[in-house]
Amino acid sequence: MRPDFPLGRIAGVRTGVHWSVVLVFGLIAYGLAAQRLPTAHPGRSWTLYTALGLAAALLFLLSLLAHELAHAVVARRHGIPVEDITLWLLGGATRLRDEAPGPAAEARVAGAGPLVSVVLGLLCAGCAWAAGAGGPVAEAVAWLAAVNLLLGVFNALPAAPLDGGRLLRAFLWWRTGDRLRAAVGAATAGRVLGWALVVLGVWGFVSAGVAAPLWVALVGWFIVVAATAEGRQARMREAVAGVPVRASMTADPVTVPSGLPAERLRGGPAHGRAHRAYPVTDKGGRAVGLVTPERAARADGATVGEVMRPLAQTRTARPDEPLSDLLPRLDPGPEDRVLVLADGRPVGVVTPADVDRTVRRLAHRGT
Repeated sequence: MRPDFPLGRIAGVRTGVHWSVVLVFGLIAYGLAAQRLPTAHPGRSWTLYTALGLAAALLFLLSLLAHELAHAVVARRHGIPVEDITLWLLGGATRLRDEAPGPAAEARVAGAGPLVSVVLGLLCAGCAWAAGAGGPVAEAVAWLAAVNLLLGVFNALPAAPLDGGRLLRAFLWWRTGDRLRAAVGAATAGRVLGWALVVLGVWGFVSAGVAAPLWVALVGWFIVVAATAEGRQARMREAVAGVPVRASMTADPVTVPSGLPAERLRGGPAHGRAHRAYPVTDKGGRAVGLVTPERAARADGATVGEVMRPLAQTRTARPDEPLSDLLPRLDPGPEDRVLVLADGRPVGVVTPADVDRTVRRLAHRGT
């Protein structure tokens, strides 16, 4: 998921929301204002119901953000760079640029989110108790308490890609000393949980004849897909163990100077074929960022250096770095390629396609 609406930096982390959050916000607000609150406390004004529904929906999204920020803050304290946070249909996602340095750090980063959700749930429960059980305000706060506690407990289930899956991976990593085998084990647990939720949701829909259980099936299907992807990445990392980045990179990439007018890049450089992205260099030949023709197309009268993605926001690697450590930093997309730098100069580029070719080459050799 990529953010459609950026919120800027919160606690130093780029944060945004996917368009599907609007759907979640509307469903929660409508469900509380039009169903739960009038049923539990009839006779009040629709203005009150609507205000409480909107407020509860907003506070729920803020609690999701707090959950993800907890992951990000703890990750940065352990020296793990944080790419961004995105809120979307089924919760939130915190993207990290690197793996945790050890199982203890992995456990702390993973456990921070559910812990914050549980604490928020208990605080809301205390506020609901203090407000009494006789009004819609207490009902809305009690709903927030229940949903935060549910969020914390569900995310703690030992199955990838949930936070509990990260905790399971940290435990298996600590027990076996093998990070890759631990990741495969957590992914397997995720697929088992995901299929169980799919079956449970479909069975509930068929037996009860209502659509609500289909949300459970949807969550289960997402877990299956994400856990399968994590398991595949873990097996790929195992396949390229011992292979350096230089063996997989596309060497000598076409670079463009930062002072080049952006419109000169729209059809590709003056010499050579067009690429999906180009490393940008300064006058001394050192890398300063990454630019795509799409970025150049949106600029009029600007230079490449003014529209590029800065180096600080670009994934980088060293030629002698293990390729297996690079895989968590790879994502599909023209700007998500990894620049390989030697003494600050771009000497290669690594994309998911490059890694796929390396894996197929190793398999062909029988390695």
